[in-house]
Amino acid sequence: MSTAEVVPDPLAERLRAYEGRPAAVAGVGKDPVNEPMIRHWCEAMGDTNPAYGGPEPIAPPTMLQAWTMGGLSGHQGRTGAYDELLALLDAAGCTSVVATDCEQEYLRPLRPGDRVTFDSVIESVSDRKTTGLGTGYFVTTRTDVRVDGTRVGTHRFRILKYAPARRKPAAPRPRPVVGRDNAGFWQGVAEHRLLIQRCTDCGTLRHPWLPGCNACGCPDWDTVEASGAGTVYSYVVMHHPPFPAFDPPYVVGLVELAEGVRMVSNVTGVPYDKVRIGLPVRLEFRTYEDAEGPLVLPVFRVVEGRGAG
Repeated sequence: MSTAEVVPDPLAERLRAYEGRPAAVAGVGKDPVNEPMIRHWCEAMGDTNPAYGGPEPIAPPTMLQAWTMGGLSGHQGRTGAYDELLALLDAAGCTSVVATDCEQEYLRPLRPGDRVTFDSVIESVSDRKTTGLGTGYFVTTRTDVRVDGTRVGTHRFRILKYAPARRKPAAPRPRPVVGRDNAGFWQGVAEHRLLIQRCTDCGTLRHPWLPGCNACGCPDWDTVEASGAGTVYSYVVMHHPPFPAFDPPYVVGLVELAEGVRMVSNVTGVPYDKVRIGLPVRLEFRTYEDAEGPLVLPVFRVVEGRGAG
């Protein structure tokens, strides 16, 4: 009976020596929990839960990490151990990084005026893993968040530090998943029409398409055709991970249509670093050809002459 030979991984042993070492000690949130940040978060997420407003609001539990983030000026209380760990990975060729997942535990709601403190520890480093992005190591940190010395929540954050795999030849553009609830939308796109659902009971417009009204619950609806005018409500610039059908960097925007609903699509017409919130955009349709036939997708082009300088 033969057994598979286990190949030693000296780097993994060096990395695991960092397990249990602090990544941040006695960190203090840059701002106390406050109503403006709660309001901005809820507006961005479209969360209208009344518990987050009113005379005695609480913060959405999923904001837990937001109160500990360092912002552009850096992290407070950060130790050198985490930077040393990342430097080892960089030196081994694992120069790319992508966040993979997080886990959060909530022990009590946070309220305006709470001042959070936190400590972070390097909880674990995986064996070497080969993924679609490349070969590297998963690094997990655990952050305990406290108010007045009492733990109010825990945040685990996991990244993959990896050496990028060789890029594959150009692949066909991924096709949308078309089902019973959204077939009408994609039929309209194929006809170069952007259709918005409208509840026939309360008149509320909605996107993406749903089987019923999320305002009144009515299952009956018709459609209105969007004018095509809109503005950039928010956006991200995609650098990593690189997908074969796309050419990074490119902009994925949340566009607010003139009709009031928002949709996600690419923003084109200006360099990726010239896109700004509030830029006016105009709908256009792009056709991609592959073995399955033409694929029509809606994108938004910045109105000529309105790109940011």
